[in-house]
Amino acid sequence: MENVKINQLYDLSHTAAKDYLSKFTYPWEALKGISEFIVTLGKSLSKDEYDNPSENVWVHKTAKVFPTAYLGAPCIIGANTEVRHGAFIRGSALVGDNCVVGNSVELKNVILFDNVQTPHYNYVGDSILGYKSHMGAGSITSNVKSDKTNVVVKSDDEKIETGIKKIGAMLGDFVEVGCNSVLNPGTIIGRNSNIYPTSCVRGVIPSDSIYKTGGVIVHKQ
Repeated sequence: MENVKINQLYDLSHTAAKDYLSKFTYPWEALKGISEFIVTLGKSLSKDEYDNPSENVWVHKTAKVFPTAYLGAPCIIGANTEVRHGAFIRGSALVGDNCVVGNSVELKNVILFDNVQTPHYNYVGDSILGYKSHMGAGSITSNVKSDKTNVVVKSDDEKIETGIKKIGAMLGDFVEVGCNSVLNPGTIIGRNSNIYPTSCVRGVIPSDSIYKTGGVIVHKQ
């Protein structure tokens, strides 16, 4: 499944995790080490550019963090990013430059590339969101199967046994997720694809696709 590899989903020039992600073939392989990576990266950041308001929390001086937002360690908030009222960053979150983490949004064990928007009522856990991807209001990543078994990434007749219990969604660059959609564990959405609102998505969605009502997938013209 070439289309689920990191080099097919992401332009790594748009994240501070470039060198880290380059070590892996598939994006979910990076999930286990996100926390340790953030701590290492954070300690290398310039004190002239980043504040360190609490242990293992780094916030760029140009970022705007609203008073009621919670920043759990470890996390890094990039330049010109907004973390709005009521946002709950549980920890292990690398949030890139020019991002929006909005009202009642919860992040946990994630990498958000630059210019990612999670603006309203989103849960994003154990996931990687590519450059300029956008989660519509109320859309979430489900990261644990109901039977609690390991997540399997499936595409047509192919499948990859991940050996991991918690995997949310991997969104390629420029992905648009419609409002109130649920991305089931192990969902992979290729670059430049769109998901209709209120969709229940699972498996691999090819790049340059539109996921329509009822699970119909069409290629963009």
